[in-house]
Amino acid sequence: MSRKAPLPPSRQAAAIITGAGSGIGRSFAYEVVRRGGQVICADIDEARAQQVASSLQALGGKAISRQCDVGDAAHMASLSDQAENLLGRPVTLVINNAGVGLGGAIGEVSLDDWHWCMNVNLWGVIHGCHFFVPRLRDLGYGGIINVASAAAFGAAPEMSTYNVTKAGVLALSETLAAELTGTGVRVTALCPTVVPTNIVNDGRLPESRRQMAQAAMTRFALTTADKVARQTLDALDRGELYMLPQIDGRLAWRFKRMTPRLYARTVGEVYRLFAG
Repeated sequence: MSRKAPLPPSRQAAAIITGAGSGIGRSFAYEVVRRGGQVICADIDEARAQQVASSLQALGGKAISRQCDVGDAAHMASLSDQAENLLGRPVTLVINNAGVGLGGAIGEVSLDDWHWCMNVNLWGVIHGCHFFVPRLRDLGYGGIINVASAAAFGAAPEMSTYNVTKAGVLALSETLAAELTGTGVRVTALCPTVVPTNIVNDGRLPESRRQMAQAAMTRFALTTADKVARQTLDALDRGELYMLPQIDGRLAWRFKRMTPRLYARTVGEVYRLFAG
């Protein structure tokens, strides 16, 4: 008798979502539950995580909240150890979404801020992969979504720390996809441009750049967090490594890949024009 094929990884998933208290993480939680899954909503802000879990429970979904600092290896190890008991079955989907924003010129951003941003944006994803990938590999099924950014390849001036962390997330995702080929575990790296979230409010940006970023969130988003979550889960089901949900990100990706030197020069000239 032939064995029944497994469902796509986004369907009826047992999911861990970091940074699930707001923004794209919150949208991922709602979409996973809408697809028949159950979620652990992990966030450093316990109240936010609980609010999302409670609202999902009110809709009839199975959702559990957990306070978690993704930059703390002990927190992530504990979460991975508890997850199966909390969900009642093995984790099949890990969404490493937690992230923070940081802006400023190289040499002006403090080293403390560099460490803070790296700890969340890069080490948080490293911890999520380190503790959950072996379990998924042993299971032989499931998916991993790492939330990077178009900043991973965009190299916008005065965003060096953020750019470096997201480039690391993209490289980690590409390496992981190669390592997991043939295991039944899929990997997708999400690289959006501007999406309306709390990242500006929660981040550390110079006040002049904060106002600019807030305006961009309002005027140039070209999408919503809900749509990004839905499209990314669909991309994971199709086995796509790269998910660039917006046209501006896709154009920048192609431009840089085709003519990297011209891309760098163009970005620099545009920056000089607007920076005055």
